[in-house]
Amino acid sequence: MAKKVYTDYFFDEPAYNTHDGGYIPLVTPKVEPQPLAIPPLLKPDRQTDTDDYYTVTAQESETQFLPGKKTKTWGYNAGFLGQTIVFRNGKQTHIDLENKLPELTTFHWHGLNVPGPITDGGCHAPVYPGETNHIDFKVHQPAATTWLHAHPCPSTATQVWKGLATMVIIKDDVEDQLPLPRNYGVDDIPLVLQDREFHDDNQFDYRADYDPDGVQGHTALVNGTVNPYFDVTTQRVRLRILDGSNRREWRLHFNDDLEFAQVASDGVILPAPVYMTKVMMTCAERDEIVVDFGQYQPGDEVTLMTDDTPLCRFRIKSFVPDDTKLPEHLVDIPDETPTPDLPVRTITMDGMDDEVALDGKKFDMSRIDARQKVGDVAIWEIRNTNSTENGMVHPFHVHGTQFRVLARNDGPVYPNEHGLKDTVGVNPGETVRIKVKFELTGVYMYHCHIIEHEDGGMMAQIESYDPQHPQTYHLMDMDTLRNAFAKEQGIKPEDVWMPGM
Repeated sequence: MAKKVYTDYFFDEPAYNTHDGGYIPLVTPKVEPQPLAIPPLLKPDRQTDTDDYYTVTAQESETQFLPGKKTKTWGYNAGFLGQTIVFRNGKQTHIDLENKLPELTTFHWHGLNVPGPITDGGCHAPVYPGETNHIDFKVHQPAATTWLHAHPCPSTATQVWKGLATMVIIKDDVEDQLPLPRNYGVDDIPLVLQDREFHDDNQFDYRADYDPDGVQGHTALVNGTVNPYFDVTTQRVRLRILDGSNRREWRLHFNDDLEFAQVASDGVILPAPVYMTKVMMTCAERDEIVVDFGQYQPGDEVTLMTDDTPLCRFRIKSFVPDDTKLPEHLVDIPDETPTPDLPVRTITMDGMDDEVALDGKKFDMSRIDARQKVGDVAIWEIRNTNSTENGMVHPFHVHGTQFRVLARNDGPVYPNEHGLKDTVGVNPGETVRIKVKFELTGVYMYHCHIIEHEDGGMMAQIESYDPQHPQTYHLMDMDTLRNAFAKEQGIKPEDVWMPGM
């Protein structure tokens, strides 16, 4: 049977961010092409057969993006973004979280099933300047591309804009056996997609660029590289793509409509490859695709685009022919039955600009909005109440779990949504049904991942609880955070700039 090849972006075109009143179009800078930066792998401090030990450091630096002055940036064990971290399913992991920044930050493991709220690293787990916190957890989830980013409400967007985001790869025995490229930096390539605005002397100025519906910039960055190219030395290449932007959606395709196969989404390898020529990613989503460059000759060039803007040029070099084919079936994903008699949880994503809310309420970090028992399999219905005429896609993210997408407006899900996800884009006027199970106890946030929206209050919290072992949590409050930021900045608490709050 002939394979199906999808040639559209799936999402509702009237809701694309290109229609936003504050949309910032990408402009290709007039700089010489540069080699795509491949973040180095973070070396463990120590490893055994059962345990890994790491130090992750948030630090200040400067980065040469454009000719002229370097840009002041933040990163994890790096000047901008960070070194790629690799975890192994089943291993005990021990991490020192070191803050060498001038202000408090948090370390949020986006996509990892870890205890909340402290290990999860949201707003309740600040690491203050000059201090080091320690976390321990066991990796207990299948191979996936996840990521680490700052999450100190309501300054998440500011810190991510400065550079605090990096890719985290989980490996397991099942993925090891699949015919997928996995030579990191050669045929297994991370692509962190972001955009930035450069001001005088090539500096970021987040406050000048602030937009409550999401900050965007004219310049695309791929792994922090402006106008990058990658030299293709193998016929098949695996691209691990992360939408690491504050706001921007990416509508990806090659300039000649080269076909590719999506083999993984946020939290797992897909049950089967999905063949396509276009894919749209909303904020925080991850897509792994395999590209076969076998039809090209040395000297050819093919370009990854977003809409009409080139992102990365793939320069074809000599490579050994490779006739490896993807199997029709990749992995089995258990499909758990919903727990009987549980009510459906309904969640509304409301508003735009400064009026964003979740279930009609602004986020309060000291308030728990919902509870769900550990091990229960619950149905959540997420509704985007924006107008279908001028609303926007809201990417919905849940901490501490990976969920199944069941339906869109009682109809089928998109073809590349049959795996496990932690973030799903919801069109204006649409209801997306998901199946959620928490395996660990904790307090977890769920929110829109347009980062300015979560900072602006489009966020809530759920406690995953074990009735046999009730827990009490010390939750952060806004006054404590505001006072800490004021002390670090040397200003009065009432003068701390907290956009959206």
